[in-house]
Amino acid sequence: MEFELQARGSSRSAGNPTRIFLVVDEQPMVRHGFALSIGEICPGTRVLEAGSLDEALDIGRKTPELALVLYDPGPPRLDDADAGGGGAIDGLRRLKEALGGVPVLILTNSDEVADIVDSVRMGARGYVLKTSPPEVLEHAISLALSGDVFLPLPRAVLNGALSEGPRGNDDILDRLTDRQRDVFELLLAGHSNKEIARGLGVLEGTVKVHVRAIMQKLGVRNRTQVAVVAARNGCFNGEG
Repeated sequence: MEFELQARGSSRSAGNPTRIFLVVDEQPMVRHGFALSIGEICPGTRVLEAGSLDEALDIGRKTPELALVLYDPGPPRLDDADAGGGGAIDGLRRLKEALGGVPVLILTNSDEVADIVDSVRMGARGYVLKTSPPEVLEHAISLALSGDVFLPLPRAVLNGALSEGPRGNDDILDRLTDRQRDVFELLLAGHSNKEIARGLGVLEGTVKVHVRAIMQKLGVRNRTQVAVVAARNGCFNGEG
């Protein structure tokens, strides 16, 4: 299924080709709802729908101009482990192998930190909870298309983890100043530099300086690696 939506009062230049997105979800009403939301968020976008991984792979092979995939791997199935297929992560791996450099956003109901970390390790460009408001989806799509990664993490998990302190052998929070910890928390919650600046009441340039300092102290080069290092060191009430 596919359709094209254009917001009222908007228009595309004749020289701009239509972008093609693919929504993959086994529930027809859910994927159609996301397709409608994408049409409103990205006017003029052509949205394709797939009800299964195999259908998505088939569409991907036939659509070389595909710009973005939004993929719900579905709930874990009992036969995933028995079949040795790896479940959701195996599905993401197959998508990445088949589509090459096409960015993939995970759409899911799971807020497990292990799922988030596993997804970005496998190459997902973002992890969007289905309960998120449209603004979050819009931000995630923008980041994915620009080559960045969107990583929302549940505030309850962050707050609990930060109050307990890290459990890993290397206490990464001790390396950060108080202000850097504030930026670190918002960074892991998936906020952009502009949003962090607004939330802390500082200039965006100041946030950029703090983000660079955090990355230097953690020995990483991007936001994805910040999340992975934080998870490995027990900052999310998970296994350190």
